[in-house]
Amino acid sequence: MVDEKRQWFKARVGFEPHETALDQSVCSHAILDEGYTEIADMGADPRTSDNPLYVGDPRVKFYAGANLVAPNGQPIGTLCVLDTKPRTLNDFQRQALQTLSRHVMMQLELRKKIRIEAALRAEMDHRVKNSFQTIASLLRMATRKVQDPDAKDVLALVERRFGAVASLHSELMGQGGRSKVQTTSYLEQLNKLLAASAPDHVTIFCAAEPGELQAVQASALGMIVSEFVANSIKHAFAVDRAGEIKISLRRQEGAEGWLLECRDNGCGHAGAVSGADSTGLGRMLMATAAEQLNGRLTTDFSPEGALLRVCFRD
Repeated sequence: MVDEKRQWFKARVGFEPHETALDQSVCSHAILDEGYTEIADMGADPRTSDNPLYVGDPRVKFYAGANLVAPNGQPIGTLCVLDTKPRTLNDFQRQALQTLSRHVMMQLELRKKIRIEAALRAEMDHRVKNSFQTIASLLRMATRKVQDPDAKDVLALVERRFGAVASLHSELMGQGGRSKVQTTSYLEQLNKLLAASAPDHVTIFCAAEPGELQAVQASALGMIVSEFVANSIKHAFAVDRAGEIKISLRRQEGAEGWLLECRDNGCGHAGAVSGADSTGLGRMLMATAAEQLNGRLTTDFSPEGALLRVCFRD
C-alpha cells in the first residue's frame, strides 16, 4: 500500500521489512502505470537502478506488480512479486497476477463493508435497547397507576412478554444478528430478567444444555418460562412463603428434540393450571407458545409443587 510518505505491506511472504520509505518503493512507480508493471532487471531500468533495494543486500533485481485499484478508480498499491535475479514472466503468470490483484481488492472491499455493517448493527442495537428501556419504564408506571386487578394482570403479562423479547434481542445481537440463539446464554439472560423481578423469598434457577434454537423457538420458550415463573410467584408462594423455581432445558433421550421443565416447590396453586392467572390469559399464551414450538405441553400438581413439561423437536 502506498501513501504519502511510505509504502507498507498488508501481507508479505519472503520479504522481511514491514514498510519502506518511498525512495525504496518500486510500487510508487508502478501505480502510475496502467494496471501492470514488470521490470525484468532493476539495474537496467532508470527508475530503479539507484533504488536501495537494488543496491542493498540481498539485492532485489526483478519486480512485477499489478495495481490494486479502489472502486473510485484510484490505485492504492500493488500485488507484487520480487526476485534476486533477473527474470521475465510469461503471459499466464502476468494474467494470474492481475487476476489475484482484483481478488485482493474484492476481499478488502468486503472487509470494509463488514466493518460498516457491524457499526450500523451496533448503532441499531443501541437504539433498540434504549427504546426497550423507555417502554419498560412506561409499562411499570402504568402498572403502578392502574387499580383494576384484571388490568394490572394484563399489564404485568405485557411487561413479562416484553422482557422476554428484550432478552431475545440481546441474545440475537450477541450472535452477530444470526437467526439462532445459544440455549445456555439465552437461559442465563432470562434468569437475570426473572430474578430481578422476583421477591426476595423466591429463588429462581435456570439451566440449559448447550445447543441452538431458532429465534421463533426461543421467543415461544421465553413466553412459557416467564409465565410459569410469574404465576408460581403469584399462586404458589403466597404470604411470603419461601421457595424455589427451577427451569431446565435439556435434550430428550433418544429423540431429536428438547425437553423444557418448569417446576416449583410451592403449594399455592390449589389445583389451578400451572401458569394460569386470574384472567386465564397466561394459560392461553402458554398454550399458544407450545403450539408455536409444535410441542406437547403437560402439567402435574401435588402438595410438593407444580411441574410443567414441554417436549418439542429441533
